[in-house]
Amino acid sequence: MSIDIFQAILIGVVYYLGFNGTPWLTNLGATIANRPLIAGTLVGFILGDPVTGCIIGAAINLPYLAYISAGGTVPMDPGLAGTMGTALAMAAGATPQVAVSLAVPIGLLGTMLFTLRMTVDIAFVHMADKAAAEGNYKKVNFFNVVPSQLFLAFITIVPVTLGVYYGADIMTMIIQSLSGTPLHVLTVIGGVLPALGIAMNLRAIVNKYIILFFLIGFILQVYFHVPIITISIIGFIIAILYTELSMKDQGAR
Repeated sequence: MSIDIFQAILIGVVYYLGFNGTPWLTNLGATIANRPLIAGTLVGFILGDPVTGCIIGAAINLPYLAYISAGGTVPMDPGLAGTMGTALAMAAGATPQVAVSLAVPIGLLGTMLFTLRMTVDIAFVHMADKAAAEGNYKKVNFFNVVPSQLFLAFITIVPVTLGVYYGADIMTMIIQSLSGTPLHVLTVIGGVLPALGIAMNLRAIVNKYIILFFLIGFILQVYFHVPIITISIIGFIIAILYTELSMKDQGAR
């Protein structure tokens, strides 16, 4: 599969919209778009095969199940792994397992973009502070949105566009050259990496307040063969009720 320049730019835009701190989809929307499952599906639509994009994105999403960004630190970038990883894997015709092995190192590169963005944005903060001291609130709004978003768009869209456009043929050659044992090794590694994300997620789940809900979902799926989507909807409803009751209980105290 070949990727033209227009498709490459659109993939870069998908990565930009899911980057932490973009206001266009709201903070919640950016967080959702940042997930490899969503990003991979969008990349699949751009490349004309949303099903394959969804499958590869779902595989890449597994190592990032327990991913959080706490205290302004970003240990990895699931958005870059989901967009660029899915695009290059689809271009090379790689399996989902191999795609995971390719995407995780790409996700680590995204931490440099985050650090660069936070470092440069300090200058815009000082400009906004100066405008606030002058009482010019229009400039405060301007410096908080326009220059920071233009810079963020530049450091996200341009690298991903170039990487996807020029890297597709290179990745195809690499996959072809690794056929045999090396590719089998990558497949095995790609099959193991999701276990890391699942284990980290289980570490958060295994406590006396949450484990019962996990066991209910497990029993419904394994023994009663309830579809995963149905279980997810039931879990969503229970989570809302549980949260509301917990907040009312805390308010009553």
